[in-house]
Amino acid sequence: MADRLLTVAEAAEQLGTGERFIRRLIAERRIRYVKLGRPVRVPESAVAEYIEARTVEPTRRTRTQYGRAA
Repeated sequence: MADRLLTVAEAAEQLGTGERFIRRLIAERRIRYVKLGRPVRVPESAVAEYIEARTVEPTRRTRTQYGRAA
């Protein structure tokens, strides 16, 4: 099944950023893209992979014992 190809503007909207950021990701080859002559498209799965790879899971912090008398 083929992936939906997003324009730079649509990819930016999905990530909640500007088009310039998406174009920089493409220029630095930090996200997959398809070049159709001059126009550039970003597969929807590439945006999902980018989000997944940069998602940081929360960790539970343990309380320290500062302030307690020995």
